[in-house]
Amino acid sequence: MPLWDFSLISHVIKRKSSQDISLGWAFGLWLSSVLMAPSAFVARDKLAIGFNVVNVVMLTAVLVVVFKYRKGVV
Repeated sequence: MPLWDFSLISHVIKRKSSQDISLGWAFGLWLSSVLMAPSAFVARDKLAIGFNVVNVVMLTAVLVVVFKYRKGVV
């Protein structure tokens, strides 16, 4: 899933618009990832912890880019 975020970010930046992406979807996806993060951080599996860190960072980047390129949002 984190690799998909790269293409979404580049798509938004190329078009200089995020009008086709729902703010509710972007915020909901980010919020669910952040709310699940504590349970992943206590896991014994280092791969799960690493995946969660990368996922939260990338979804935060997606949320920032979506808000930055949204027209009409203050």
